[in-house]
Amino acid sequence: MTSSNPRPSLSEVHRSIPIPSGGGFWRKLMAYAGPGYLVSVGYMDPGNWATDIAGGSRFGYTLLSVILLSNLMAVLLQALCVRLGVATGKDLAQACREYFSPRTSFILWILCEIAIAACDLAELLGSAIALNLLFNIPLVWGVCLTALDVLALLFLQNKGFRYVEALIIVLVSTIGICFAAEIFFSRPDLGGILAGYVPNREIIRNPDMLYLAIGILGATVMPHNLYLHSSIVQTRAWQPTSVKRWEAIKFCTIDSTIALSLALLINSAILIVAAATFHTTGNQDVAEIQDAYKLLSPMLGVSAASAVFGVALLASGQSSTLTATLAGQIVMEGFIQFRMPAWLRRLASRLLAIIPALIAIIFFGEQSTGTLLVFSQVILSLQLSFAVVPLVMFTSDRRIMGEFVNPKWLKIMAWAIAVIIAGLNIWLLVQTALSWL
Repeated sequence: MTSSNPRPSLSEVHRSIPIPSGGGFWRKLMAYAGPGYLVSVGYMDPGNWATDIAGGSRFGYTLLSVILLSNLMAVLLQALCVRLGVATGKDLAQACREYFSPRTSFILWILCEIAIAACDLAELLGSAIALNLLFNIPLVWGVCLTALDVLALLFLQNKGFRYVEALIIVLVSTIGICFAAEIFFSRPDLGGILAGYVPNREIIRNPDMLYLAIGILGATVMPHNLYLHSSIVQTRAWQPTSVKRWEAIKFCTIDSTIALSLALLINSAILIVAAATFHTTGNQDVAEIQDAYKLLSPMLGVSAASAVFGVALLASGQSSTLTATLAGQIVMEGFIQFRMPAWLRRLASRLLAIIPALIAIIFFGEQSTGTLLVFSQVILSLQLSFAVVPLVMFTSDRRIMGEFVNPKWLKIMAWAIAVIIAGLNIWLLVQTALSWL
């Protein structure tokens, strides 16, 4: 294992949360619980809503299999992030900087910043749409107001990282409760749901379905989450021994697997509600979040359905925007060893997302937001391989990982996922190019 120890990212919270030396399984699990939920919000952000609503209304329950496959990929990839962070003391960005050439590292940094900007675009649009639907605030003003949410993160980080985790868990719980209610309201077809989790060849054959499927993949397995997770697992102060590192890997992996399982349920619920409410009633052109909000109450005959939907959307946008801020700091510090004040980093990344959002709303109208949301998720998917391949490379290299290197079965699965992601993206590019000809 390398002896190089770069300055940790998020140094103010690095190893700040104590781990009990004794105690039983549940006490230790509670001490390690938290980072997985910060990662999970990226799997239920407003970009997921756009792709899931479009997929459910157009194709019914068929794309549930894509959500399930994406989530299984996510569980494995986030487990690799845990291994990397715990075994090496480096996050993915720092590892790229150390083990790749400066030119390669710089290119990866630029690509990652593009991915974070695309992610931020989805989050600010989601929050702005929720403010518009719930409080009738114009989208243009809502987009601008989202730049202020950095104040909440700064306040909580000063209090301690556990407060950040607690807020995220509250917001995730809010989304879950809201969609449990929506499932109850919409009364979906259980047989259709179960059939939807079985992969269907039509997904590959139908270019429109494939485009949405890759959008779902990009919205589910997010590049910035791989950088984020490999860093925030290091907020726990485990003892730097082999036994305690293995223990940290075990409990952090359990934490992320539980959190991502909850994200799978919420992600599935969004598509299921869209399929049950819109697809089965002939409203297969509902792709905009705003249209879904307006139609839910009258179509379900429940006056609270639309309001519950709006509250969940606001919670989704606010939770995911906090984690994107942290990921932005980690990426900048890890790749180029440059640290700027959190509020400045937040405003800079927000401006990169605000500009295209305002252009779309002003010149193409508010109805363009759904298309922009889905497009942002496809961009994320195209960037994904540039984070996944280095992660698999590092965790499969015994010189870097030592005894914590991926076992053979895990290497095979990890590389298979990397190939699948790359292959789907190449297929998408080919199909898009042919459609233009």
